[in-house]
Amino acid sequence: MLTPFNDTLWRTWIPDEDFLYFKSAAKIARTTDPPNYQSGGATRETAPDNVYMTAQQMNIVNRSLNSLFNITWDFPVRPGDDMHFVRLHFCDIVSVALNTLYFNIYINGVTAYKDVDLSVLALHRLASPYYIDFIVKNVKGSGVVRVSVGPSDLSATLRKNAILNGVEIMRMVNFVASPRRKRKPKQKTRRAESAGWTSLRVYGGSSQATASEGTALASPGPYGYFGLKIPFADIQLATNNFDKSLLIGSGGFGMVYKGVLGDNIKVAVKRGMPGSRQGLPEFHTEITVLSKIRHRHLVSLVGYCEEQSEMILVYEYMEKGPLRHHLYGTDLPPLSWKQRLEICIGAARGLHYLHTGSAQGIIHRDIKSTNILLDENYVAKVADFGLSKSGPCLNETHVSTGVKGSFGYLDPEYFRRQQLTDKSDVYSFGVVLFEVLCARPAVDPLLTRDQVNLAEWAMDWQKKGMIEQIVDPHLKDQIKPSSLKIFGETAEKCLAEYGVDRPTMGDVLWNLEYVYQLQTNGRKREDHRPTDVTSDDPRTPMVVPSGRAGVEGNCDDGTSDISTSGVFSQLITNEGR
Repeated sequence: MLTPFNDTLWRTWIPDEDFLYFKSAAKIARTTDPPNYQSGGATRETAPDNVYMTAQQMNIVNRSLNSLFNITWDFPVRPGDDMHFVRLHFCDIVSVALNTLYFNIYINGVTAYKDVDLSVLALHRLASPYYIDFIVKNVKGSGVVRVSVGPSDLSATLRKNAILNGVEIMRMVNFVASPRRKRKPKQKTRRAESAGWTSLRVYGGSSQATASEGTALASPGPYGYFGLKIPFADIQLATNNFDKSLLIGSGGFGMVYKGVLGDNIKVAVKRGMPGSRQGLPEFHTEITVLSKIRHRHLVSLVGYCEEQSEMILVYEYMEKGPLRHHLYGTDLPPLSWKQRLEICIGAARGLHYLHTGSAQGIIHRDIKSTNILLDENYVAKVADFGLSKSGPCLNETHVSTGVKGSFGYLDPEYFRRQQLTDKSDVYSFGVVLFEVLCARPAVDPLLTRDQVNLAEWAMDWQKKGMIEQIVDPHLKDQIKPSSLKIFGETAEKCLAEYGVDRPTMGDVLWNLEYVYQLQTNGRKREDHRPTDVTSDDPRTPMVVPSGRAGVEGNCDDGTSDISTSGVFSQLITNEGR
């Protein structure tokens, strides 16, 4: 048994033997090697290492097909029409090579996930923790949630196997099912001998069982594959077989097409191209991030497709396109100063949620005006998460990683030291603020040498106290001096040379709302101290506790779905059985 003293979240994990339906169908697998944690996937905060270092696998007496039985667990739950959040934890500690383990997952006798390939899901690393979440409705009168794993038809006869490392089950209350997607229920977790435990969560190498209640929508597992797959044929139909007349953009990953799915939902379809600068890791990162988070100011992922060697991402359609197109280089009518402030505030809210909405936070790494999209009402949403990274773990100040991003927006400290923090996003956002004010590119090689780099050029004017000299001519006589002053100071602070001297996105958001208030009614706030705010209305900011934005399900911060950490923060009963 793993006690609260061995768990980062004070959970109790119990062996799963008592829940096995047919005990002789399973046998325990163990390893002494620590798990290979992947960025953006499971962490030690999710479950202890020991959970990932043990598993139940099929007890294969011989390789005759007649001897293969699925491993099945029956977890007792309260009878009724309840929904349950079920999290299944996996860590492939039984394979000696990649792409050799394929299996199916069944819940209450129904195929929940077919042909699971942990090698793909865990980004081609063995012994890498991974979890998948489901929402399950009780079978009438059964009083149990039945979980089974069994071999896939894709498995070679001599390699047929299936594993499960841990399970968590939680009862959900006040749950409203989505009409389009299955959402994930609460989980039971358990493990066999030292390979299974009961707790609030279950992770690789053990099955664990816990019963708790909560009020929340669950988020997908690390890569959020379940319920998001869209058949390639549906995407072909939606885009008229990738008709060139529907092409709306292109980037490092590939071409972007406008499309309409069968239920009349407008979507943007991003299709990866062979040889594109962004490949499989970025594809999986995008799914990882967008399937875990949901916020009014972050572009939503509708689904994905990886059939026939395709890498396709499907997003909600943003009618007005990139912010950059409304600032320069097109014939679109110029945005008013009020509109620009509202867009900056919206983007800041999305970034603030990204940085603080989970324990580690997420660093975007590619903030620029083309990655801030506008819907039909000019509501800003941050997009393109292919380069995103999880923030530093507890007791760490940064993430050491190779430099990626866009020239002109790159944090110089990150570029020099290859140490990434959320302040790198703050720097990039500061460049966007000057881009919004001046209506010119971050880098323009056609200008004189002292004007090529927007950040350097604008900072020179800001430090001279003459920022009004470089304001977009379309904004002349629109901006109140007090509003311009605080806006310029905010952008200047974002572009500080060292990250430690830059504000947080919560501070930036507060200042931008102050700028908006000065512009719209001219009144100064009595206390000009930075505060974390995530209200949807720039005129009436809502203050929330620092570092908790978007975690509590009842916070009106624009969050339509919450992170997994949010699910567990809302438990009615927080002790494992």
